[in-house]
Amino acid sequence: MKVMAGICIGVLGGALLLSGCSTTPKSEAQQTQLATKTQSAVDRAKQADPGLQKFFDSAAGYTVFPSVGKGGIGVGGAYGRGEVFEGGQLAGYSTLTQASIGLQLGGQAYTELIFFEDKTALDRFKAGNFAFAAQVSAVALKSGVSANAKYTNGVAVFTMGEKGLMYEASVGGQKFSFEPVTTP
Repeated sequence: MKVMAGICIGVLGGALLLSGCSTTPKSEAQQTQLATKTQSAVDRAKQADPGLQKFFDSAAGYTVFPSVGKGGIGVGGAYGRGEVFEGGQLAGYSTLTQASIGLQLGGQAYTELIFFEDKTALDRFKAGNFAFAAQVSAVALKSGVSANAKYTNGVAVFTMGEKGLMYEASVGGQKFSFEPVTTP
């Protein structure tokens, strides 16, 4: 059983590493599609909790992952691609990867929004070696929760379910990559 778990972790880790290599959407059409999904996710989040607007207004920057796919049977993983904004303008693209091990079964899709309180926190993210440890938690977005949400180490995280069902009591962290927008 331990050997099988080790193999699963190795395969999953390799898949996550390979998928993490492609941060920027490859074509203009893919970039447009991601921008549309991002705007739709922001609109849904603001509708779910209008108080979230204060984070959009005051944050030095934010990242939106419109759709993160997550699944697991004992060993799990997640992947999503998103856009990073600084001063309200697109600054680049990011990928989210996660590997976890523990009691988990199922799959789900969710939206994740990460707000950066100040330029220092945003610059840490943009440096490309940003990761959340297992103890970092996200606030499930619903009406009114943003009123009591606070930054932790310069970061506030909100999630919003899309579809699917996942039972989870696992440990694991999220790792992010960043690639700035290139201008021709």
